[in-house]
Amino acid sequence: MIVVTASVTVWPETFEEARRLSLEHVHRSREESGCISHAVHVDCESPLRLVFIEQWAHRDALAAHFAVPTSGEFVRVLRSLAAGPSTLELYDATRLEKL
Repeated sequence: MIVVTASVTVWPETFEEARRLSLEHVHRSREESGCISHAVHVDCESPLRLVFIEQWAHRDALAAHFAVPTSGEFVRVLRSLAAGPSTLELYDATRLEKL
């Protein structure tokens, strides 16, 4: 499984548009093959920061997601609303059934 974490901090005047676009992107992405989960959250300590947490079945599914034209357009538009640089981190993960 691949886990993706990403974040972006936006301007106060662009927050609502960024939130709306992010939710649209999340809902669209959940329908893609190999998507286990895809969510966006508002950081409680920094309320203009949106945090994305995703789980993908494998790297090919994530690569296909990145290749979807609407995903690229989403990233381009979200960057135009950002107050600073965004983050994106990928992790190979193994699910533990029991601790």
